[in-house]
Amino acid sequence: MRALLDEIRAEARETRQYTGRAALSERVLEAFAAVPRHAFLPDVLRPAAYANRPLPIGHEQTISQPYIVALMTDLLDPEAGDVILEIGTGCGYQAAVLAKLVQRVYSLEIVPELAEQASERLRRLGYDNVEVAHGDGHAGWPRHAPYDAIIVTAAAPDIPPALIEQLKPGGRLLIPVGGRYSGQELLLVEKDRHGRVSRKSVLPVIFVPLTGISES
Repeated sequence: MRALLDEIRAEARETRQYTGRAALSERVLEAFAAVPRHAFLPDVLRPAAYANRPLPIGHEQTISQPYIVALMTDLLDPEAGDVILEIGTGCGYQAAVLAKLVQRVYSLEIVPELAEQASERLRRLGYDNVEVAHGDGHAGWPRHAPYDAIIVTAAAPDIPPALIEQLKPGGRLLIPVGGRYSGQELLLVEKDRHGRVSRKSVLPVIFVPLTGISES
């Protein structure tokens, strides 16, 4: 983990011209270091758990590169009292990192098997402030809205309008936008206190596609 944190700090410095952040918050890095990435992987992949790269978790999905997880968490500027919506639970790793930093995480997963596995895994590991449900992330999770922040861990052709609607004034939305496995950029969307929305590109990325009933 120490070596991985050193790699993440170095990559943050190398990508600062994209992200505007030469260093990630120590609070975020402490939360990141407290989550055992190996516990979210199949046994066969555990030896690679602390390599700074994405890994397959089945169902054509991946656990994201650790640097990207740390960066996206940092870009949300999470605060202790925040309620966050995650679209794309996967194995539950990103939700676990967020759970160390905020009051509550609601997470939606389109693959029912992954949703069930992640929910059980997070419960077993003691992340009792995370709720996972099976659902289409394009529609968000209106029941718990509005959210202080929303994080999307799969790439969409465009930003789903429901996610902007469910974001609180003053909130932040992070989402990869672009084609299937190519031409993607990580966007930071901010809604000001008057409800006006702005967006900026953070850096080029590659994520699995955001699927569901709204998929074209």
